[in-house]
Amino acid sequence: MEAGLSTPRKPTDSEISVVFRGDGEPETPGGVIRRLAEFEEKHGLERDSYSLGGTVKRLEERFAGMLGKEAAIFMPTGTLANHLAIRRHCGLKPRAVVQEQSHLYNDTGDCVGRLSGIKLVPLAKDHPYFTIEELKEAVHMSEAGRVANPIGAVMIESPVRRQRGRVAPFKVMEEVASFCREEGIGTHLDGARLYMMSGATRIRPQEYASLYDTVYVSLYKYFGATFGAILVGESDFVEDLYHERRMFGGGLASACMQAALALDGSEGFEERFNAAMEKGGDLFTRINELDGIHIGKYEDGSNIFPVEFGGQVDLDGFISSLRQKWVFVFDEGDPRRLHLTVNTTLLRQSNDELVEAFRDALRR
Repeated sequence: MEAGLSTPRKPTDSEISVVFRGDGEPETPGGVIRRLAEFEEKHGLERDSYSLGGTVKRLEERFAGMLGKEAAIFMPTGTLANHLAIRRHCGLKPRAVVQEQSHLYNDTGDCVGRLSGIKLVPLAKDHPYFTIEELKEAVHMSEAGRVANPIGAVMIESPVRRQRGRVAPFKVMEEVASFCREEGIGTHLDGARLYMMSGATRIRPQEYASLYDTVYVSLYKYFGATFGAILVGESDFVEDLYHERRMFGGGLASACMQAALALDGSEGFEERFNAAMEKGGDLFTRINELDGIHIGKYEDGSNIFPVEFGGQVDLDGFISSLRQKWVFVFDEGDPRRLHLTVNTTLLRQSNDELVEAFRDALRR
């Protein structure tokens, strides 16, 4: 039965829902169970032993190939993937450079310092990336003191969640990678949302990954797993890293179901997301032809787009009207501004339908 204007709708209530929030498609417990059953019927689930072998191994092999690296290892969380990558890169060098805005610096309880004795050196305060000049200065200050504290690792997070998914320019990444190779400093990419960055810049994930010694990618943000991460690098780096994974409490008894969900979700994802970004570009151009609304974009690229309204807009009515067409945008507490996040749900309706939905909502 079609819901009336007074009936709230949820993004998961319809397969035609276009949800302008989050990098992946909304999941329900029932949907996850169905996906697992379909995977088991089509491919078969093979148990692992404490996240070693079985379907987990298939997942690791796929992502190593997708990102052009020799090897990969499953991790239960991105926090652990970043931590163990930096820990191994640093060795006896006690410092690692990160962005001040990074997840590792702000949201992990100083885990790298408290658990591994490595000091994080934050650069680029309130900015999505640091420059090569800032990095060189930090390295010089660490090495030229009365007691040398050499930098063992440099990590770049891109896209940067705290900066609305803004990305570090590829040229800056190239400069950083080249300098670190010359200085013998390990490089790590927190690419939790690597495929969002690739869709925004049209630079392939393998090209980004080729700049870094190691790369982490999230499995649950958009590949459809309910948790998990993958860490890729050269064989000698990844080999035996499962010992440290277990030491830090990450040796799950079995992870084959998460591996199956991520294998399923990663199939053709790059092509689908790129199609969604291209479709979104055309859609936003057409919406900007309407009166009372402007959809902008962030410098250097993002899959998140700022929306500003002109004149008096009943934001609650605007949001409610869109929901009647199974289009979901979300109030951020500012009556004149919100954000639209492009993901593959955008492929569920035509741009003609979406433009009409926005036109009707603005009239309301």
